Amino acid sequence: MNNKSKEILEFYKITEELKKFALSDIAKERIEKLEPKVQEGVIKLALKETTEARRIVDISSSIPINSLKNMGKIVSKIEKGTVLVPEELEAVANLLRDTAKVKRFMKDKEYAAPTISSYAYSICELDKIKEEIERCIVHGTVDNKASSKLQKIRKKIYILEDRIKSKLDSILRSDKYKPYIQDTLVSQRDGRYIIPVKSQYKKCIDGEIHDKSQSGSTVFIEPAEVKRLQDELNENKLEEEKEVYRILSELTAAVYDNKKEVKINIEIMANYDFIFAKGKYSKAISGTNVRLNTRNYINLKQGKHPLLDDNAVPLDFTIGRSYRGLVITGPNTGGKTVTLKAIGLLTMMIQAGLHIPAAEESEMAIFQDVFVDIGDGQSIEQSLSTFSSHINNVISILDCAGRNDLVIVDEIGQGTDPGEGMGIAIAVLEELYNKGATICATTHYSEIKRFAEKHEGFINGSMGFDINTLKPLYKLSIGKAGESNAFLIALRLGMSKKIIERAHFVTYKEEKSYEDVKYEKPTKNEEEKEMHKKQVREFKEGIKIEEEKQLDKKELYPEDYDFDIIFKSKEYRKKNKLMSKHHVEGMTISDSTSEH
Repeated sequence: MNNKSKEILEFYKITEELKKFALSDIAKERIEKLEPKVQEGVIKLALKETTEARRIVDISSSIPINSLKNMGKIVSKIEKGTVLVPEELEAVANLLRDTAKVKRFMKDKEYAAPTISSYAYSICELDKIKEEIERCIVHGTVDNKASSKLQKIRKKIYILEDRIKSKLDSILRSDKYKPYIQDTLVSQRDGRYIIPVKSQYKKCIDGEIHDKSQSGSTVFIEPAEVKRLQDELNENKLEEEKEVYRILSELTAAVYDNKKEVKINIEIMANYDFIFAKGKYSKAISGTNVRLNTRNYINLKQGKHPLLDDNAVPLDFTIGRSYRGLVITGPNTGGKTVTLKAIGLLTMMIQAGLHIPAAEESEMAIFQDVFVDIGDGQSIEQSLSTFSSHINNVISILDCAGRNDLVIVDEIGQGTDPGEGMGIAIAVLEELYNKGATICATTHYSEIKRFAEKHEGFINGSMGFDINTLKPLYKLSIGKAGESNAFLIALRLGMSKKIIERAHFVTYKEEKSYEDVKYEKPTKNEEEKEMHKKQVREFKEGIKIEEEKQLDKKELYPEDYDFDIIFKSKEYRKKNKLMSKHHVEGMTISDSTSEH
């Protein structure tokens, strides 16, 4: 399948998660190269392996898989005829021990996993080589018992080293040499035992100087009495090296003579590591093995996007029987894009031999390719606009898509004039349909909803929206286009039904009554209710404080305050104002005009 679609759908994130369950670098490299396949037989075998591995993982959490650490390097050295070091021979012995364990383990699990259990029959049990390595190599070194000659040589070395140390100790404790000794510490230079002597007394001790201190105050001398023993020790150490090399060469030769069998064991172990990684990942995502078909028919039940958490709303999705074009509408952030990505990614996972998080009765199709246009895909380097990038992707899809391909397009026709974008979208959908492709698209254009409703082979779908909470439900419904959320939201927020009905006519060129549209009044949650109660309490307490507060008269009423405003009627104040300016014939004013 094309790499661009795998990148958009984040297939690489699935392989990164899968790698976490593998132990060996060989299996991890194989997972990195994992691709969705198109051959039905290959896919079914890969899924069968995953299913059987999942059964074993459910039965037993302890599977004897070897990490195969450094085995590639070891095999390369064997083929070149290079002698292996003790640690590498131990790794070979561990491999042979673990492959024997795997063979026994898989034989016991044959009832649950007949196919992958049969792979263990090809394991070569090289017990003699394993036992010989284990006899000769202990804790990363050639053991004394690897050969009688080595045992004798090392015994001599031990005796000579003990004699040398005894001789040196006697020199250091001797009263004769005590004035000449700088320190009672025995050390080595180039494998020779030496003692520290004060520089001014270097001629007082018979021996060979091998080093001196930086200050020059101390020289390090190998006493003549020790030199003969030291020479004999070095000769025995040289014999020891020769014997160790001989033993390692023989062990390496035994492995070399069976290198074909060793390589087969490595391959089988790496294959089991890869297969069981798929089984462990299946358990981690609650995956299942669903039915497969080559009829471009998808019937997904309770499917989930594998990269989302367990709280994601399960997806029911069907396409490929009475229709092979689905147009999904719904609010922004309502789950349309996630739905498209889930369909594409689950298709790729199944075709890569992986289980998917869905109900067992689900059925998935094998597509030759999956073409995807999701997101703006904008290229800064090429200075392409969102629309240009989108159209380039669509052109590429139109050139390549055919009868057995799945095409996924998010917000088809977006990024340009709505009228022209809608026209392009419909023309593209028609062309893809004529090419025989299976199509999943999302849109905001109402004209495309009507197109899907009337065009043979297409159907509308919508993402649910709760008009009462004004929140998306992230649930796909197939068979009906989404209602106009903008109108319903405006209605919900108090806009006149008359205006909404007029807006509907302008948009859809049809009359529609919104009189019967019902919704619940918003209800406050507990937090909102508590906040409201708190505000009421604070308001009442504020009034009470103001009522109880004693204020000075001057603070309440300034000296020039007009008390008529309080004690006189409006009519009195009006007449009084006029008569204070000039005499008004027939106008009278009295206390009866005031308010009491």
